[in-house]
Amino acid sequence: MSDARRGLLLGLAAYVMWGGFPLYFPLLEPAGAVEVLAHRILWSALTMGVLVVLLGRVPHLRALLRSPRTMLLLTAAAITISVNWGTYIYGVTNDRVVESSLGYFINPLVTVLLGVLVLGERLRPAQWAAVGVAATAVVVLTLDYGHPPYVALVLAFSFAAYGLTKKTANVGAVESLAVETAVVAPLAAVYVAVLVATGASGFGQHGWGHALLLVSSGIVTAIPLIAFGAAATRIPLVTLGLLQYLTPVLQFALGVLWFHEEMPPARWAGFALVWVALVIFTLEANNHRRRQLRLLATTSTAA
Repeated sequence: MSDARRGLLLGLAAYVMWGGFPLYFPLLEPAGAVEVLAHRILWSALTMGVLVVLLGRVPHLRALLRSPRTMLLLTAAAITISVNWGTYIYGVTNDRVVESSLGYFINPLVTVLLGVLVLGERLRPAQWAAVGVAATAVVVLTLDYGHPPYVALVLAFSFAAYGLTKKTANVGAVESLAVETAVVAPLAAVYVAVLVATGASGFGQHGWGHALLLVSSGIVTAIPLIAFGAAATRIPLVTLGLLQYLTPVLQFALGVLWFHEEMPPARWAGFALVWVALVIFTLEANNHRRRQLRLLATTSTAA
């Protein structure tokens, strides 16, 4: 098997696993969303610590710990990804799988918008058009829900902020997530300890199967991350960017077809506008990349 084909399969595996998360987290009930989040953080920290050792990333981890700037950025990343995880767990365990998928549909558009607001980047006209269509979709969905789609918006903005801090930190995926989970693990441990002390913990109260499912949250977090990291080094970013839509597509399909969440006509209209925005955004990005490559080739030839 060629390296590119292996990378494509690994990328597909990562996004399919992420797309299947709405089937996993409801299995952790009756534990509440915050308790599930705390366990996911704790077991992810343990899992990532083991992976750092097994993958020989200890020197990289030590380098991170010696950089105050990097640690500050990863602490910010830890906070934003914790908000993202907690909101997602809440969404998929409270019959809001479709709305959760919306957050990841609009995430690429929110990411470029944050680039404008935070980094001072300039959007091209077609990118502004895509953002405008997506904003219209949010208005339509707000009218349909009777309130803004809070779960989707928090997911989109928190993940975009997470991506921004990770891009700025520019460190490896395994060791960075090890640091991020380790930063918030003490808070998660205190929360779990309080639940245990007050008799409100679900861990071990619903059989060994349920306890093992909570423990497995660390492995469930790590496996798609490793697959994604391996794919990112083997296939073009354009391919990886297109694959990212697989996750919200699967989540949306699960919400409609498996969980039978309500989809009135206005909601379909809102999602249709989002998909139009993504088509505009994706086509513009691909065309811009081709123009840049042609310009580079022309410059190289002239030189």
